[in-house]
Amino acid sequence: MSARSARKPEDSFKGTYTAVEVADAIATGVESAGHTAIRMPVADGGEGTLDALAGPLGLARIEVEAVNPWRAPCRGLLGMSPDGTAVVELATASGITTPHDGPRDAVTADTYGTGMVMAEAARRGARHIVVAAGGSATTDGGAGAIAAIDERGGLGDTRVTVLSDVTTRYTDAARIFGPQKGADAAAVALLTRRLEETALTLPRDPREVDGTGAAGGFSGGMWSRFGAELRSGADFVLDAVGFDDAVRTADLVVVGEGRLDGQSRAGKIVSVILARCGDVPVVAVVGSVGDDLGDYRERFEDVVVASDAEALTRAGRALRA
Repeated sequence: MSARSARKPEDSFKGTYTAVEVADAIATGVESAGHTAIRMPVADGGEGTLDALAGPLGLARIEVEAVNPWRAPCRGLLGMSPDGTAVVELATASGITTPHDGPRDAVTADTYGTGMVMAEAARRGARHIVVAAGGSATTDGGAGAIAAIDERGGLGDTRVTVLSDVTTRYTDAARIFGPQKGADAAAVALLTRRLEETALTLPRDPREVDGTGAAGGFSGGMWSRFGAELRSGADFVLDAVGFDDAVRTADLVVVGEGRLDGQSRAGKIVSVILARCGDVPVVAVVGSVGDDLGDYRERFEDVVVASDAEALTRAGRALRA
């Protein structure tokens, strides 16, 4: 790595450090070794997407009233840009980690709270609402969000984009993602039947469209009811932060990932970054490495395990000149 620059696209180390913290720690090490580092926190359409887009889009953070997946009051959050783009993280109000004092039932969880936040964004003048759909607790096919939006007067002419990096279809959502949300076999069967029934009530049938199963079918509900565009979260964020222009002047790209394993090649942001880097070498600095990584490791010039801030800084300092 020469003193020109190393680009620092970093996704979050879940449950430990944010993408901003990881990028800063590694870049501090790079700079202490006499090189230039450009910090570039990124996300793939899940948690951390609002943070990653805040700078590039000039987002002002706004807290609004919402409810959690079980309709208990909570605070919602949206980011609003001067040009009328609003960014909403579904996981804030409707996420698997959203605080809740009662039973966290996978069957009753819904996206009503996210619909409240979207409707408020439209009320405040948003012309384009971007929803980061990762991390949901829900499998309601978007029905809750649609109800909340309709009850508040709709979205008018506001354009909607849903960010996700899954290709799962609408009625497969419960089978693929239900168990990780706490649904047992009986609940998965019930949720699948409910998605089938909901699909028949929507203006457009989402069942044969790739990506409509994201966030328990939320993306399909938005696609059908509000004409939402379904986009790769990783590609959207990398475009917004100017990754392609930045990598043209880089000698080395360092990508951070909480865990690098066989799933990393399946649409996660690290795989999208690799595809965009061309001949620029890529080093992965990760919290852990899975046993199933296999030949995917060969895509990287090096894979460095660093599990705390001090180790992240050391990893940055040790990168090749």
